[in-house]
Amino acid sequence: MSSSPWVALPTEQRDAVRAAHDAVVGERRDAEGVRRLIRESWERSVGFRVDPDRLSPDVELSDEELRAYRDAHPLSAALPSLHRLLIRHAFDAGLIIAVGDQAGRLLWIDGDRALRRRAESMGFVEGADWSERAVGTSAPGTALTLDHGIQIAGAEHFGRVVHPWSCTAVPVHEPGSGALVGVIDITGGEDAVAPATLPLIEAAVAAVEAELRIRRLDEVVAPVRRAPAPVVRPVLHVLGRDDGRLDHGRDSTELTRRHAEILTLLAWHRQGLSAERLAELLYGRDDAVVTLRAEMVRLRRELPDPLAPESRPYRLPRPLELDVSRVLGFLERGAHKVALGSYPGPLLPQSDAPGIVAIREELRGVIREAMLADASVDTLLEYARSDDAADDLDVWQACLRLLPARSPKRALVVARIERIEREFGRASEPVQRTATSPQPPRS
Repeated sequence: MSSSPWVALPTEQRDAVRAAHDAVVGERRDAEGVRRLIRESWERSVGFRVDPDRLSPDVELSDEELRAYRDAHPLSAALPSLHRLLIRHAFDAGLIIAVGDQAGRLLWIDGDRALRRRAESMGFVEGADWSERAVGTSAPGTALTLDHGIQIAGAEHFGRVVHPWSCTAVPVHEPGSGALVGVIDITGGEDAVAPATLPLIEAAVAAVEAELRIRRLDEVVAPVRRAPAPVVRPVLHVLGRDDGRLDHGRDSTELTRRHAEILTLLAWHRQGLSAERLAELLYGRDDAVVTLRAEMVRLRRELPDPLAPESRPYRLPRPLELDVSRVLGFLERGAHKVALGSYPGPLLPQSDAPGIVAIREELRGVIREAMLADASVDTLLEYARSDDAADDLDVWQACLRLLPARSPKRALVVARIERIEREFGRASEPVQRTATSPQPPRS
């Protein structure tokens, strides 16, 4: 292994890392061939309940809030220096430069345009939370967690969607206090973890910190300008879960299924709901108001005061973002792959509350129609393999129509169509299934 625990392993040693990832992350057993600090980061990621197969980095700030936050952040003053030292060279080198805040939120991303578009498919976008708590092991989040520059290559990332990528990141400190103020990251292919990359970023960070120090001296005795605390948007996670989790700032509250149902309904119906209407959506009858009120008392005890529902009508005191709404937002913007990656499964799948069932089915329908209408063939195939579409004949037939004539994937798709027809007794629409069948152009 390399003499430094902070740098990436040589390429020839990375097969062992891939095997170790499957063992440690997938099977929860010990394995050799991985750096200790990477293994420890994986263990933290497991503790944060990050799903290695479906990363969905939080984007907590609106575009307007992100602009205001970036303008006020100390690192905004260092962007010209970063452009001169790093960013302008990233275009020629086929790399991406990302600048994040002290919490792991990506504030600025620049560099190779094609690479940026590819990175967007895994949620590596401005405003996204790439802390360890959100996405597991990655250079920006792990560098901040360990407060040290680090290289992370391929399968050392916790999320499997990030395995084709490598990255190097170094934290930035505030002059005087030494507090973390942000992180600078280079992301790309093998060049992103070349031996010279870590010293290069460390030199750039030293220049940035020196510039911040000079600006501090220029302000004489005025305090260092600090980044204001970002607007905290509570996020309710209810997709693919039998219960709920409410993230608010750096804290999380685990919710029972009933409490998750209540908050989901109130977040969905932002104008508020009468006690009778909420009881009907929750219990299927409007005469369960007494039961509902007792449940609301218990819910209020579980939540911080600023988040506790108000009454007459029942409503939330502040906006609560549903992970459901995030998926819908990605679909509206045409980001089908990101939307699918943000959809770990149906809304509270074990819930039989009428209001939850209605939202669950509406979301399923919207996703299905969007995928059939506009998704690329690779994204449509990924959707077809999900639990929601595994036996959906229309979806599999659409995959067959979109696949190139000589694609090796056609045989598997045909086999799935024939199995669905056999098991469910549905007749398939006429379609050429041979490897030489012509394919219609994609509109």
